[in-house]
Amino acid sequence: MSTLPTPIRGNWATLLLPLNGDESIDFGLLAAELDYFLSAKVDGIYSNGSAGEFYAQTESEFDRIQELLAERCGTGQVPFQIGAAHSSPQNALERVRRTVSLRPSAFQVVLPDWFPPTFDEIVAFIDRIAEAAAPIPLVVYNPPHAKRRLDPAEWLQLIDRSSAIVGIKVPGGDESWYQAMRPVLERISVFIPGHTLASGIARGAHGAYSNVACLSPRGAQTWSDECRTNLPAALEREKRIQAFWQSQIAPLITQRRLPNMAADKASAAAGGWLPGLTPRLRWPYRFADETTVRMIAAEARRQLPEFF
Repeated sequence: MSTLPTPIRGNWATLLLPLNGDESIDFGLLAAELDYFLSAKVDGIYSNGSAGEFYAQTESEFDRIQELLAERCGTGQVPFQIGAAHSSPQNALERVRRTVSLRPSAFQVVLPDWFPPTFDEIVAFIDRIAEAAAPIPLVVYNPPHAKRRLDPAEWLQLIDRSSAIVGIKVPGGDESWYQAMRPVLERISVFIPGHTLASGIARGAHGAYSNVACLSPRGAQTWSDECRTNLPAALEREKRIQAFWQSQIAPLITQRRLPNMAADKASAAAGGWLPGLTPRLRWPYRFADETTVRMIAAEARRQLPEFF
């Protein structure tokens, strides 16, 4: 039986970073993005994931983004999480300290990444962050490109050491991975990639910080609701979602060598739900061109018409 301390479930939309032509943040469009998420009735919103380009923000930009997020979600009474990740553990700690008063549902953090940390160093990092965040819990984001990827046994050790961790965001795995993760799945929320939501939930996962919501927040929410009410139908829908992702989105990363956040932003621009949003990333990272975005948009509407 699950003993999740603070259940975090469903479809969480990532707050993408709208940029002007000079790479400054378009805060008006950011507010419109939040309003759209609220109207789509997503299960939650989180800031400063990879697609939020947390690594390329000044501290004043970071503060302004979180204040806007808290203001909009407070008005709409929607759960929100603040991504306090930073390549510097010291800056990550300060981001938590400065925004703890905004009372997010949780803070998302990444493990120190300049050099692969030992397990004891990971514990020391989590302990210091948890102390600053208390009583707000933590979600650990462990992306596929992290220098230290935790295995199921290490996740279990980590949550044994820190009661502050209520969730993790991980790439998922095959059937053997889910079997090994069973003790973790029973104790905290485990979030997997959005395009594997239905099969992940069937194996015990709890939701997604969703790349599918980049393409269509409303479509992703409808599918997430279907996972709860009609899992067989949701699994059938996943086959088409997976086919689209493998043919249109994954090649941006595997063949064109664009970063993951470029794929998310290209999906959102192709989705067309936020007029004015472009696939642009902040320097120095490359991003998808407008021709590619138009091709993705056409294929999305052909393969997943119900999302639009």
